[in-house]
Amino acid sequence: MICHICGNEGEEAHLRCRYCGAQMEPPPEGGQRPFIHRTINLEAGRPVVEVALNRLDEVIADAQRNSVSVLTLIHGYGSTGKGGAIRSECRTTLDYMKSKGLISDYIAGEDFNKRSGRVKALLRRFSPLGSDRNLNNGNQGITLVILSSGLLFFPALLSATNFNATFLS
Repeated sequence: MICHICGNEGEEAHLRCRYCGAQMEPPPEGGQRPFIHRTINLEAGRPVVEVALNRLDEVIADAQRNSVSVLTLIHGYGSTGKGGAIRSECRTTLDYMKSKGLISDYIAGEDFNKRSGRVKALLRRFSPLGSDRNLNNGNQGITLVILSSGLLFFPALLSATNFNATFLS
């Protein structure tokens, strides 16, 4: 069995992953859930931060409903050379979502390389990402979001996230 959290292979006899401690569950009847990867451009149309964060909420809600495994968010790097506001606020929001269990994890584009242990685990779990054009490119304008399977979605919680994230900076 493959752990749905860390991507490490575990023995069927164990109920918990020996690497991350997550509850191990057998794959559904008929095998593993299909891998679905979507790319979403949050900076299309040059939105203000609040609009981009609202779009982030909608995209994640839709992805959860449609069993998407991984989202690649294009948020851009910003024109200042220090990282843009959309990038910063998206990652703040993703930190919050991860802490509340609304997403499994996220990987910044600049960290999406084969030397990273987290990326190695992700590639074991979702091997088609091994041919992703952003792998090993250090792209600071993207973030990969690994969605949690089987979670209930709470839109009101995410709306509060946007409000807080927007006014924290």
